[in-house]
Amino acid sequence: MKDRRAALRHLLGELIPRKASYVWEIGSGHGHFLAAYAKAHPLELCIGIDIASERIGRAERKRDRGRIGNLHFIRAEAEDYLASCPEDSHFETIFILFPDPWPKRRHHKNRVVTSTFLSATAARSRRGAGLFFRTDHEPYFREVASLLARHPDWKLADSPDWPFEEETVFEKRAPSHFSLEARRR
Repeated sequence: MKDRRAALRHLLGELIPRKASYVWEIGSGHGHFLAAYAKAHPLELCIGIDIASERIGRAERKRDRGRIGNLHFIRAEAEDYLASCPEDSHFETIFILFPDPWPKRRHHKNRVVTSTFLSATAARSRRGAGLFFRTDHEPYFREVASLLARHPDWKLADSPDWPFEEETVFEKRAPSHFSLEARRR
């Protein structure tokens, strides 16, 4: 783990300018959403992470075909990424779109959004940064909403003001979905 984080720290040091604020997508899959977002927001640095090499490869090909210079995809787990970010960079916007809900109770420990994750993400976010979460799994949605409502670093928005719409593969398959927005206090 130490070597993995050191390599990630080095890579991020090269990609993220000093004192940069940027957009971070966790679980970017094949990169459909973030590629469209980055193309529509060419002045914003956008970084997507996923744990599957095949997905990162497909996302990078999408970026390269679209010639989107402000977009990077990295194979990393969220915990490793957070531990490896440059100290002087901050998240401006965070997207978590259709993460695996790990619906069985014994697997809940694998969910990305936890109180610990929210604290670590808040520590890397500037005041007012937006966290946007979307899922088609209502129990997970309720759990995340409850975590955010109780968390001292985040404030749930009364009604989400989604900053950009680009239908993801999972969104197309879902009969319905649930969205929330929280702001860094």
